[in-house]
Amino acid sequence: MSVQSAVTRKPGGTPVPTTDGPRAGRSGGAWIRALFARRPSGINLAPVLLGLVVVCVGFQTANSNFLTPWNLTNLSLQVASVGVIAVGVVVILLLGEIDLSVAAISGFCGAVLGVLNVQLGWNAWLSIVVAVSVGIAIGTFQGTVVTYFRVPAFVITLAGLIGLQGWTLALFGDRTAINFDYDGDVAKLTATFLSPLAGWLIAIGATAALAYFTLAERARLKAAGLEHSDLRTQVLKLVGIAVGLGGAVAVFNRDRGVPLAVFIFVGIVVVMDYVVRQTRFGVRLLAIGGNAEAARRAGIPVQRIRIAAFAIGSGLAAFGGVLAASRLIAATTQSGAGDTLINAIAAAVIGGTSLFGGRGSVYSALVGILIIGSISNGMDLLALPSAAKFIITSMVLLLAVVVDAIAARGSRSQLRE
Repeated sequence: MSVQSAVTRKPGGTPVPTTDGPRAGRSGGAWIRALFARRPSGINLAPVLLGLVVVCVGFQTANSNFLTPWNLTNLSLQVASVGVIAVGVVVILLLGEIDLSVAAISGFCGAVLGVLNVQLGWNAWLSIVVAVSVGIAIGTFQGTVVTYFRVPAFVITLAGLIGLQGWTLALFGDRTAINFDYDGDVAKLTATFLSPLAGWLIAIGATAALAYFTLAERARLKAAGLEHSDLRTQVLKLVGIAVGLGGAVAVFNRDRGVPLAVFIFVGIVVVMDYVVRQTRFGVRLLAIGGNAEAARRAGIPVQRIRIAAFAIGSGLAAFGGVLAASRLIAATTQSGAGDTLINAIAAAVIGGTSLFGGRGSVYSALVGILIIGSISNGMDLLALPSAAKFIITSMVLLLAVVVDAIAARGSRSQLRE
């Protein structure tokens, strides 16, 4: 993983901290360019968010129902399950690997949930815990094979994709679906909506916590003489996040309130982002994704981190399957099939996470799945055929990959200069 010096020195040898944000004396144009510039340590979500705005404005122009509270609430519920799977995909991509079995794991674990809760009569929450644990076990097995037998993850997870589809059909037997109790705890995961007051309290609390940790981190870096963002940029980002959260809560409250499933999804994104950016595991994960051999020589337990990453990715895929089963109020033989896999991977890549490891953000899963979901939902409102949906989604993915490659090449050129 490449390291860029965070400190410059005056002729006398005094260290002078550099910043990746706007500096005093910059023109307005330079300040805007700095806001949208790619960071050496990761990605910048501002251009992706701008793309999301463009998509929303375009579909709203074509169909006035797109930005209605009812449709946006349904859109959020539609993307929550695949979004959770996409978070797991991001973790594995940061490692520099790929997992083609995540969609099949989500479908299989949804079937496990149905068998335990409906056919065997287990408690719903115990059934959910066991289903997610099964997903973690699958990921641990696949990660172990990839790590110790040095088999490409592409091959192992492709085998997992095929095999798990067979195991899913075996669980169902002659049935094509297992229906959950309409008023049961499994269904309530996606049928529960928070009260307006609870939604506002969560938004205010989340904004306050984010502001505290962001500014505290900046102060710590500044005190250590290390690279830190300009205060104006940080404040602008915090204001933007506050406006976004407040707007989302206001929209949800105009319909039925903040969906519990959306709250869980965003909570998973926040927690996993903290794990990746602020914990020893996350630092090691990024180091391995950047340069596995250098990480090994630095004493990082590469094998354990690889296995853990696959386990986390599969566990999140399993929970995504639980949310999908909850929304359908059924586990079916088609769960995890169709475009689930491509949407999960596309969400991570469109959000800016590198396919080659070592660079990305968990928030890319959130933004990416919103773009994918908005395109799919907008085309449904326009009654476009499925063929058009696949073609347009592939074009968006291709554009995102090309832009990422160009931006990465520009960053390498700047580093050489």
